[in-house]
Amino acid sequence: MNSGQDRAGWHEAEALRAAARTAGRGAAEADTSGRLADGTVDALGAAGFAAAFAPVRPDGFPSATATFEAVTRAVAAIGEGCTSAAWLASLWAYNGRFSAFLPDEGRQEVWAKGPDTRLVSSMVAAGVEAEPVDGGWELSGTWLYVSGVEFADWALLSSAPPREGDRSIRVFAVPKDSFTHEVSWSTLGMRATGSHTLLVERAFVPEYRSFVWDDMRQGVLPSETGSAVHAAPLFAVNGLTFAAPILGAARAALRLVAEHLGRQPSGARAAAQNSARIAYTRAAGEIDAAALLLARVAETADGGGLAEDGAAFRSHRDATLAVEILVGAVDRLFRVTGTRGQAAAHPMQRIWRDVHAAGSHAALQFEPAALAYTQGLLAA
Repeated sequence: MNSGQDRAGWHEAEALRAAARTAGRGAAEADTSGRLADGTVDALGAAGFAAAFAPVRPDGFPSATATFEAVTRAVAAIGEGCTSAAWLASLWAYNGRFSAFLPDEGRQEVWAKGPDTRLVSSMVAAGVEAEPVDGGWELSGTWLYVSGVEFADWALLSSAPPREGDRSIRVFAVPKDSFTHEVSWSTLGMRATGSHTLLVERAFVPEYRSFVWDDMRQGVLPSETGSAVHAAPLFAVNGLTFAAPILGAARAALRLVAEHLGRQPSGARAAAQNSARIAYTRAAGEIDAAALLLARVAETADGGGLAEDGAAFRSHRDATLAVEILVGAVDRLFRVTGTRGQAAAHPMQRIWRDVHAAGSHAALQFEPAALAYTQGLLAA
């Protein structure tokens, strides 16, 4: 990527390359231990992911200079080394974008530490109580699947599972000294995302540290601060958050199969060599096609095109379809590596597990995106 002088210059190119190398070196150990190494987390911070979409602040810290296209590229680069690290990097960036929906005083408090502030979020609320009190709310509850919670400075937490158009559902910004976490993440894939359970007990949240979830869904900012990046409707760009790590993982799988095909085959493998080459080529085309779909989503949002009729629903459709294509491509590549790729020490089986786990995320399901897209067409 280019240096910090261009529009995508929210990080130094070398810092991104260093983060990708560090994530790749630590991927196997992270998968085994279920935790990203501190060095990987620090490298992601140095690469600027937390500040990528940081909103305008009165203290002079700049508004977001990153584009969706630039962040998608950068997250995918991390994903080529470690899908879990890319997941965390992407969420840092997009959670920072969410903070733009806080009132001015809330944004100022959340970002007081500076651009290295790490935000996590969860809309998977369980047993939440948000009791109105003088000046705000008293908040208690449990939130599931909070990726990166152990490294967080702030958490953005919903009062209930979001429902479209429900303006009673709020999101609260809670500092790290007001929450704890319970280790609960133990999965087949994406093992190192640290998506544990977050707990809050009777924390006071002032009114200025809360916003209506549906405003974020629609991209309705509370003031003129922020940019087109912040005003993008959530459902139109949320797929990029989770698809970019999968794109990087698929590219890593493609590279592994290229190395696999470069070895001189023997026995049954020699007879299947042409089939393997065809499968590789098809997967390479599928990954390129998915990347183009995601690029269009990013370019549409960056260019302010989401306001056009049907563009937001098309973007949601494109992101989910891209993930379906990527998961299928990785399946194809996994089969090419055969028994070798299933070995515990081989990175292909980790990538295969990660891609299937990541692809199951609720934001990446094609069916609801397809129904929303066609409903828009029928209503036009």
